[in-house]
Amino acid sequence: MMLVGRARASVIRRTFTPTVARAFSGSAPEYDVCVIGGGPGGYVAAIKAGQLGLKTVCVEGRGSLGGTCLNVGCIPSKSLLHSSHLYEEATHKFADHGIIVDNVSVDFEKMMDTKSKSVDGLTKGIEGLFKKNKVDYVQGWGKIAGPNGVDVSLNDGGAQSIQAKNIIVATGSVVAELPPVPVDNEKQLIVDSTGALSLKKVPEKMVVIGGGVIGLELGSVYRRLGAEVHVVEFMPEICGGVVDKEINKAFHRTLKKQGMKFHLGKKVVASEVTGDQVKLTVEPAEGGDGEEMVADVVLVSTGRRPATDDIGLETVGISTTRGMIDTDATLRTSVPSIWAIGDAIDGPMLAHKAEEEGIAVVETIAGSHGHVNYDAIPSVIYTHPELAFVGKTEQELKEEGVSYNKGTFTMMANSRARTVLDTDGMVKILADKKTDRILGIHILGSNAGEMIAEGVLGMEYGASSEDIARTCHAHPTLSEGFKEAAMATYDKPIHS
Repeated sequence: MMLVGRARASVIRRTFTPTVARAFSGSAPEYDVCVIGGGPGGYVAAIKAGQLGLKTVCVEGRGSLGGTCLNVGCIPSKSLLHSSHLYEEATHKFADHGIIVDNVSVDFEKMMDTKSKSVDGLTKGIEGLFKKNKVDYVQGWGKIAGPNGVDVSLNDGGAQSIQAKNIIVATGSVVAELPPVPVDNEKQLIVDSTGALSLKKVPEKMVVIGGGVIGLELGSVYRRLGAEVHVVEFMPEICGGVVDKEINKAFHRTLKKQGMKFHLGKKVVASEVTGDQVKLTVEPAEGGDGEEMVADVVLVSTGRRPATDDIGLETVGISTTRGMIDTDATLRTSVPSIWAIGDAIDGPMLAHKAEEEGIAVVETIAGSHGHVNYDAIPSVIYTHPELAFVGKTEQELKEEGVSYNKGTFTMMANSRARTVLDTDGMVKILADKKTDRILGIHILGSNAGEMIAEGVLGMEYGASSEDIARTCHAHPTLSEGFKEAAMATYDKPIHS
């Protein structure tokens, strides 16, 4: 899941020589692998372990598999993003295509029901995959009891002790609190991302605190549905400084053009609920006179933090840094039998990053060589247009003193984008000046989240911009914009 707090700096792990806190003794372990957490990293690790013939159990207390991503994050938000996009198309774009639709309205309850059905179907699908791959599923909250032990507080009120040769901590993350603005999802006045996915009605005015991924995506949903949306961001730019600045400026302009209002370099220092509204006190980030903002709903989306409290780390002496579990290059903790992955450790808080780490750990446990290429992990913001990127930004290359070539191509010059009247955006490619090896790819445009996969594949296999440019792309497609940007990087584009 998606979501705010996704730093994309290179992952640097604390290295150390693992020491055994307490050797396993007694009867043989019940399992080869016990996974604590059934989110994207955890359930994928469990399935992979089952596929490799390891006796595996996954412990998850939510009551449904898939973690934050599937239940209250990536998946339900994408459902609402798609539904609200269709509504906006009907009300703003259909007429340009000669399609006249009168009296278009939103059945918000039905929209939420569609979202819930998608989530329910997917969570049950994971349970089916567990059965298929002979993975045991224990519903309860797991806590490390020793190098090879996990104590589970079962959801039915009972308790269970599990012994395993290896324990994988995949406990994910939770919403980071903002003390001046306490969340109460039940009242639906001040909500976090979970609450925003379950509102009973579309607010007239919404203030989003935090201009990162979650805030921009959910803010987009409610703006499309008719809300006046204001985004308050502490930083002087949206997206927390992790997006390439040139792309980010274009992204910001597009969102403003759509009607989203931004208050950058501002902080919320107080909140007050009065009746059915919330009054916020907003001040400049560097200090100064404040102002008041009133909203029907306030969405607090100021990031996430690792869910590593009270899971028994201290029992075996596993250290953390700012809540993130310390691991070595193989994702092993200081206890050789205990591993950690996903949002519980350092690195971008992305579901697909957790999945790759889960598979890598299991492959290492099985005696193979697990590996994650942290330079080729894409990030996507699912607004419209979408923003997708992988690798280095231009500002990072400048800071590192790397000589590079840059190629850009505006989607305004792409025939498919012109045909479907969806021309906002651009493609930007950065390549090493000497070798032409691609170092970074940044795409703003329709279906950017799908287009970035070609770039990730290219970077994984060390492609040059010329490799991409000389690869035939179907016409007319949006992906031709990717080819043209590659041509612009090593030589010259044709259509620009």
